[in-house]
Amino acid sequence: MPPVILDGKALAERIRGELAGEVAEFRDRTGIIPGLSVVLVGEDPASRVYVRNKENAVKAAGMNGDVVRLPAETTQEELLATVDRLNADPAVHGILVQLPLPRHLDSRSVIERVDPLKDVDGFHTMNVGLLAQGHPRFVPCTPLGIVELLKDSDVDTRGAHVVVLGRSQVVGKPVALLLLQKGVGADATVTVCHTGTKDPARFAREADILIVAMGQPELVKADWIKPHAVVIDVGIHRKADGKLCGDVDFAEAAQVAAKITPVPGGVGPMTVAMLLRNTLHAAELAAERRG
Repeated sequence: MPPVILDGKALAERIRGELAGEVAEFRDRTGIIPGLSVVLVGEDPASRVYVRNKENAVKAAGMNGDVVRLPAETTQEELLATVDRLNADPAVHGILVQLPLPRHLDSRSVIERVDPLKDVDGFHTMNVGLLAQGHPRFVPCTPLGIVELLKDSDVDTRGAHVVVLGRSQVVGKPVALLLLQKGVGADATVTVCHTGTKDPARFAREADILIVAMGQPELVKADWIKPHAVVIDVGIHRKADGKLCGDVDFAEAAQVAAKITPVPGGVGPMTVAMLLRNTLHAAELAAERRG
């Protein structure tokens, strides 16, 4: 029997439609239009595409959005000054610094400079700490999208063994923390594998839910996957023939998995939808502070 395809694109479109209604209601009630500013340094082609998609999604949701474009030779001091200006702007509720930054810039200090109440990426130390304590405020968008996709697909995470392949700050660590929370879409038993793990395939074969964020194209084959497992592929790569693929060999995995995300059209669209949700939440927090 072929697997159920977890259609992140369709779910993201539905969420974005719902958010547009919530934004309109919030605007009518408070007079505030949620605002997101994206900072893009340099001309990285992939980053430019990502930023354009985010910009279009923000506008479609009825939010204010702008992109602050800085040249690749921007200094650390100039970038921090830009962040400071956005922090001080009451019309900006969410700030996203598009990564990766040019190599001469220190991304960690830039992320820490963002006001944690405007950190819609969820990367600031304060927001990471709140997530670890079980009191999440802003959760990184890709992990949040993964959990929403699992919930919408009626995947029961309570008591399930989730194996995460990858320990990045962007996906691996926060998705593990999120699935360890109490409540719907969580309460899982989580194993995290990484570059220091001996024989990660052995752990992967024990997973009821396998989340793959390794950054290596089509590395995970059918023999890594427990029969009838749920497979979430976070990777995205362009092959020599121009086609996109993930970290999972989809054709092989589809012979074994019960449910699986495609690439493209799986996790990627959910990331943008969760960015919009975080931006609305940031605007709501600003409205509460304003009284």
